[in-house]
Amino acid sequence: MANEHSSGEQQHAAGGNEQSQTTVHAARTPMSMNRAPLFLLYLNVLIVATCGLIYELLAGTLASYVLGDSVTQFSLVIGIYLSALGAGAWLSRFIERRLARTFLEVELGVALLGGCSAPLLFLCFAYLSWFHVALYGLVFAIGVLVGLELPLLMRILKEHVDFRDLVSRALAFDYIGALAASLLFPILLVPYLGLVRTSLLFGAMNAAVALWGTWLLAPILSRKGVAGLRGRAVLVIGLLAAGFIKSESLTTLAEEHLFEHPIVHAVTSPYQRIVVTQSDSGFRLFLDGNLQFHSGDEYRYHEALVHPAMLLVDEPRRVLVLGGGDGLAVREILKHDSVEEVVLVDLDPAMTHLSSTFSLLVELNQSALHDPRVRVVNQDAMSWLEESEHAFDTVIIDFPDPNSFALGKLYTRHFYRLLKTRLHPESSVAVQCTSPMIAPQSYWCILETLEAAGLQVQPYHTAMPSFGVWGFALAKTTAFEVPKRIPAPLQERLTYLNETGMAALFQMPEDLKPVDVEINRLNNQMLVKYYETEWSKWN
Repeated sequence: MANEHSSGEQQHAAGGNEQSQTTVHAARTPMSMNRAPLFLLYLNVLIVATCGLIYELLAGTLASYVLGDSVTQFSLVIGIYLSALGAGAWLSRFIERRLARTFLEVELGVALLGGCSAPLLFLCFAYLSWFHVALYGLVFAIGVLVGLELPLLMRILKEHVDFRDLVSRALAFDYIGALAASLLFPILLVPYLGLVRTSLLFGAMNAAVALWGTWLLAPILSRKGVAGLRGRAVLVIGLLAAGFIKSESLTTLAEEHLFEHPIVHAVTSPYQRIVVTQSDSGFRLFLDGNLQFHSGDEYRYHEALVHPAMLLVDEPRRVLVLGGGDGLAVREILKHDSVEEVVLVDLDPAMTHLSSTFSLLVELNQSALHDPRVRVVNQDAMSWLEESEHAFDTVIIDFPDPNSFALGKLYTRHFYRLLKTRLHPESSVAVQCTSPMIAPQSYWCILETLEAAGLQVQPYHTAMPSFGVWGFALAKTTAFEVPKRIPAPLQERLTYLNETGMAALFQMPEDLKPVDVEINRLNNQMLVKYYETEWSKWN
């Protein structure tokens, strides 16, 4: 090895700072590297591939979060990223000298751009009007750098490994890294670290590859400038580590510009970003940036959602709430003295925990989740319905609006057919259905889908300062008349509804009349398409 290293130094002295990919190599004795560094260089391929795909997934997910239309955003991000990989691979042919140093410099570039991509894009979304340019430009830049990595590393290794073995091993590790990223991202990284910390962590991993590369590639690196490379790698790792520690502050910095009022509580759960803001008029709760309610007028929404369905059943005893983790629908249900059990199924334990511990919300829902009649289940609603064998007198469905396919599946004919198996012949169902004023196709798609599942449906609506006109659906398995009277004991507990108001709920004005729509099926998710198109015009 000493003789080989000496031969390498003679080559440098002859005019090549590092090995190049010219015909001169045919006349030179190739520099050898022992087996352990070669194995570690293949490990580099694995890490590089994992990091590269993570950055692509981060960009697609973040774009879907802030822009909606997940299909379009992921398609654009994937397309731009893959084309950038090709551009980077093509550009690598013009790099003829100093391959090892260039590879390490590229790693540091990927570490900085990829590691900072999520916090940078969140800040761009909050402060810049040209977010799309920043998003796709950053995706392309990262893709070009990632596209340079593997060709450079393979050209470094080709002097020491048979070409056939090199290609098979390098590509095998590359694909294994992609598999690792695709498994880690949805199962561990996003649920437990969130987008910002995941971005910073994998940036630090890229920088670590560059740092240890200064030792692994030492035999083919000129000594001049190695200390500087190591210093820059340590600096990048330090910066990304500091960002990781302060990630919550970075997220809050972006959010403070997005939200009109001061943030009093914020938490990132495995499923969503939960933010509470407060002003003189009350507090607001946002999920992934979308307003869920304002404490000053939410009672109009929840009274309209809950009581028509409850009054449609003679003394409802067992009530199911799907969604509604804030506990506000449960609060209204418990105003009925006949209720013996309420099962609340909400996917996110962070949301139901907040509703039972955060003082502002506990006061607003009147400690509903602490009532002994209430049982909280943190599980996907569709999975829970498939496993449950119980039937209910009343079902209240209070899911967020269908702005993604994950939510859209909870508004499909399949879901409503599954729900129907948990109803008695006299059971009633109430569903929140977004705004029939802003999104008429979305609204009537939900009602048509309920009917396609075999339910009898009545549309109704109410108005709130925070949301404007909002729509609901009341359903049963058999034909029915809408409720008209409110018992006196219940009337005393209501703030908004009375018998006149109850009748007004079901009077749909001319501009809220039905429109032609397709039903929402699992295989087409028409509702999500309607929703994204209609709300984008107003946003």
